[in-house]
Amino acid sequence: IGCEDGSVKLFEVVPGGIQFERNLDRRKGRILCLSWHPSDTHIAAGSIDVLRVFDVCSGQTVKRIMVNYHVQKVKRECVVWSIAFLSSGTVVTSDSFGRVQFWDWQQGTLHESHTVSTSAVLSLAVSQEEDSIVVGTSTGATYQFQLLPVKMGSVEKRWVRTKPFQHHTHDVRAVAHSSTALISGGLDAQLVIRPLMEKVQKKGYEAALRKFTFPHRRLVSCARKARLLLFQFSQHLELWKLGSTEQTGKDGQVLPLCRMPEHLLQLKSKGPEHIYCSCVSPCGSWVAYSTASRFHLYRVQYEGGSVSVHKVPKVPKMLLPAYQLQFSTDSDSLFVASAQGSVHVLQLLEPGGCKRLHTFQPPSGSPEAVYLLASSADGHWLAAVGGDWTIHIYNLKCSKHHCTVPTYSCAVSALAIHPVTNNLVIAYSDQQLFEFSIPEKQYTAWSRTVQNHGLHKLWLERDTPITHITFNPKNPSHILLHDVYMFCVLDKSLPLPDNSALLLNQSALKQLPENARKRQLHAFKICKKFQPLLFADLLDEKCLVMVERPIMDFKTQLPLPIQRKKFGT
Repeated sequence: IGCEDGSVKLFEVVPGGIQFERNLDRRKGRILCLSWHPSDTHIAAGSIDVLRVFDVCSGQTVKRIMVNYHVQKVKRECVVWSIAFLSSGTVVTSDSFGRVQFWDWQQGTLHESHTVSTSAVLSLAVSQEEDSIVVGTSTGATYQFQLLPVKMGSVEKRWVRTKPFQHHTHDVRAVAHSSTALISGGLDAQLVIRPLMEKVQKKGYEAALRKFTFPHRRLVSCARKARLLLFQFSQHLELWKLGSTEQTGKDGQVLPLCRMPEHLLQLKSKGPEHIYCSCVSPCGSWVAYSTASRFHLYRVQYEGGSVSVHKVPKVPKMLLPAYQLQFSTDSDSLFVASAQGSVHVLQLLEPGGCKRLHTFQPPSGSPEAVYLLASSADGHWLAAVGGDWTIHIYNLKCSKHHCTVPTYSCAVSALAIHPVTNNLVIAYSDQQLFEFSIPEKQYTAWSRTVQNHGLHKLWLERDTPITHITFNPKNPSHILLHDVYMFCVLDKSLPLPDNSALLLNQSALKQLPENARKRQLHAFKICKKFQPLLFADLLDEKCLVMVERPIMDFKTQLPLPIQRKKFGT
């Protein structure tokens, strides 16, 4: 760990955390970046105007290299923002002068210097083969460098800037280099995956540029009975009561509200820690959230037009942080998913208390954090997904493990238990859908049909995973699910579409006569009207709530990007 006071501290990784070992040679100046040599014998550190190389065994500085220089006879500080130590002994630096430089650390000499930007180069990453480097700049541009022969058949090689990309509008603070793609994260809140076409075997989904703006986890929870929404921000929560209307209208018509949405309360998290997860009970009387080191439970009471909130004292001690929180349908219990693979069951007590009833442990003893939970409406079953992608089903009545869903090769992105059939519907990150019968401990006939027939090609090529699944109790054959860019009603009673069929066929069906319409109906009814879609849930059989988060809402809060002068302006 490099520190602001110029020290480099070594920690040993031990079970359950890290343990301080010793300090390396301390010198004047901030340590802004570090990189281990692949042999683990040396560490390179970037500072202001200088890079240093430490011998790990002795802890001493064995080389000090000045990287600053004069610009128009005015000395400026040169900040080394990022550094990489290659197995060949070459040290690669990126700095505030917009340069990427290659150093021989033993001789202290500069091999190559490339100016890629008029402003800072903030980040860099090296491929596993050490023949390609990606760098990110403060102008939002990313560049690839490749180690190529000076001429055809030559043994001598040099670093060449080969590919520029402009996928961000602000600082590119983080980059990564996989075997097939360049990955960058910007201050503009976008994660961009740019495939390297020469590394991709075939054209298709793998060769597509992908951009991610929103986290693939729930930031909104709904109290159906109380018609409340809880919004999770980085360091506070907001509880809102939904508005209502007494009028009806045609499809697509916006109805006037007889009651406006009402902001009921705001809960601020103390300290600098971000909120990991949060939830509101279906009755609206309980709110819970967790940070890295604390779990909080509140009792919310509504009297006339006023709202009061009281913190529940002496909550049970648990292994923190909690990665997911889920209230039971009857609001009598709270399920807490821990970072150590266990699930705690808390009983909620009137007028405002709780006690721990049971802690479920996976039979395998896996310490992987549980990141998704789903409970059944009858209070009988609980499904939990850990970081090893295994889905465990627990029996809440007997307080024991019931079964494990057959392991699949991709991560689970969403799951929910049907309120009528107790079938578990699972969405995976590769867009596949499965239905598992909890009582029978096996996949359902419909699930086997889906796997035999296959899902539509356009469905499988979607960029963003399903983040929420819910059901309509009045129509058991309907599954409601959504990602960031679409909302879908999946009707199990209708046939699955072939690749030759039109997947988004709602507009086309409206133009057809009734007999022709029935022949072209298929299971997927998709709506793309609401984007970006953070949350969708069924309040009752006639009411659906959607939460959009327009990208411009937070882009207007970003600092101005670096302005580059264009020719002729």
